[in-house]
Amino acid sequence: MAFSGSQAPYLSPAIPFSGTIQGGLQDGLQITVNGTVLSSSGSRFAVNFQTGFSGNDIAFHFNPRFEDGGYVVCNTRQNGSWGPEERKMHMPLQKGMPFDLCFLVQSSDFKVMVNGSLFVQYFHRVPFHRVDTISVNGSVQLSYISFQVRLSTCTGPQGWDAGPSVAVPRPCWVDPSQSPTQPPGVRPANPAPITQTVIHTVQSAPGQMFSPMPFVTTIPGGLYPSKSIILSGTVLPSAQRFHINLCSGSHIAFHLNPRFDENAVVRNTQINNCWGSEERSLPRKMPFVRGQSFSVWILCDAHCLKVAVDGQHLFEYYHRLRNLPAINKLEVGGDIQLTHVQT
Repeated sequence: MAFSGSQAPYLSPAIPFSGTIQGGLQDGLQITVNGTVLSSSGSRFAVNFQTGFSGNDIAFHFNPRFEDGGYVVCNTRQNGSWGPEERKMHMPLQKGMPFDLCFLVQSSDFKVMVNGSLFVQYFHRVPFHRVDTISVNGSVQLSYISFQVRLSTCTGPQGWDAGPSVAVPRPCWVDPSQSPTQPPGVRPANPAPITQTVIHTVQSAPGQMFSPMPFVTTIPGGLYPSKSIILSGTVLPSAQRFHINLCSGSHIAFHLNPRFDENAVVRNTQINNCWGSEERSLPRKMPFVRGQSFSVWILCDAHCLKVAVDGQHLFEYYHRLRNLPAINKLEVGGDIQLTHVQT
């Protein structure tokens, strides 16, 4: 899946929240709402795609309700009046648990993925280009709302649809910090720096079975909280090792080094040509397999890097070099074929 750079995310917005969708909805826009369902207050929350801030014109109302066994209501409101409800008698969310909602805008409908699985399709009742605002209210705490323009299709049983590109499932990460103290209301909610997102479709040279290594590219603007880096590729059948490095000048701020000869995923930092202490522990078995495709998603947080493989959170790596904007180069090398890089 490939994305172009789009609107900067809203970070840790207080509830209730309303924010502008810059340029309005467009075909191919994906909006991700990431947070946690509160366990102690209320039994509902809602994500609304609407015109303006009044709430009288809501093109798509997505409303999980935890009463009566749990179900999700979808609806449209025009001139203050609700239309007929569409109910999904299944609740994919749990109180007290994190969630990741991805809303994909298409010409005929909204598609909604919940925690990586397609959940519901809602056909447009009003022209979606009228929508210029997203609002969230109810018993939730939000980590971020992000915006990406989807450039190509993805594959896999949990993907949006079939197509030729490599699937990059979005992992679910939640900021464990406490609820924000800012007063609720309409506000920009601390947007991240506006930087360019670069998509690389990595192609083999004629006669080669894989792209030349190492692969080196810049990270525009360097790292900052909410910055994502995505890589997809295939491990070579005879692979021994490969590495992904995030570099700051001559230093390696983050070294990700799957080693098939040791059945380990080593993480480290190199400063002035000296390696620090290795980190090797994993919550599950080695996620990379010789001869199989993979996707790596690196999300920069204020205190650490969160790394997911094939859509599943794998580990956190706390920053040892803290000048994040100076970490502005990506290096990839070793026994893999790269197909997609987003920096």
